[in-house]
Amino acid sequence: MAGARVAEAQHVRIDRVWPDPADDLDDDALTAELRRADPMLRVNFVSSVDGAATRDGLSGGLGDAADRRYFELLRRAADVVVVGAGTVRAEGYGPLRVAEESAAWRAAHGLPPHPVFAIVSGALDLDPDSRIFVEAPVPPIVVTTEGHDTRAFAERAEVVEAGRGGRIDAAAAVAALHARGLTRILCEGGPHLFGALLAADVVDELCVTVAPSLEAGDARRIAAGELPEPRRLELVHVLRSGSTLLLRYRRDAEPSAT
Repeated sequence: MAGARVAEAQHVRIDRVWPDPADDLDDDALTAELRRADPMLRVNFVSSVDGAATRDGLSGGLGDAADRRYFELLRRAADVVVVGAGTVRAEGYGPLRVAEESAAWRAAHGLPPHPVFAIVSGALDLDPDSRIFVEAPVPPIVVTTEGHDTRAFAERAEVVEAGRGGRIDAAAAVAALHARGLTRILCEGGPHLFGALLAADVVDELCVTVAPSLEAGDARRIAAGELPEPRRLELVHVLRSGSTLLLRYRRDAEPSAT
């Protein structure tokens, strides 16, 4: 985010509507709710009221200052940020760095200044000389499938093989991150990666910002692909900033009988 947008996001008001209503939560209060000691995989998306995950093909067009503030705090609490290569290209990702305040918070809590950036590409369709790798504060992880020539990434990133035939094994990818001590995982998309994680039944939480707009058209949803059966969720909190809602769900440990 550009400096002006960071400053705007840091000062936008966010209230908790449910549970335990509270006004104008500070970053420490919001982060305390997000930082968990146990391993977990959290997914974060923004969606319009009518379910569109993009505007003009990009999710960034839907987000506002409140979404950007919460987005930063989610990264603050994560060990690793996982993003599909298509989303990295479409959304114009650069090297993954958190804001100075987040880096200081992480250092005070015994964490490295920045989370690891893990990029998922079954086809290994990535440029090892791009800024994402060359200017990274922490060597990224590239999650791909077996059989690719990975020598170009040897000095730029750690390559993890999870799957074959160009198809990522989502459960194996998560297990590989856990094996490296990266147990608090934040996935920022895109929809196909989210769908693969859902199908592998490894998603623990979903944070979704509901943007106060109707988009119509043929915009994609936040998850793509097939599921054997629907996944039930339990609402954890409702935050509000103006007309924007920030919802957090966790997987329902005791689903209702159907």
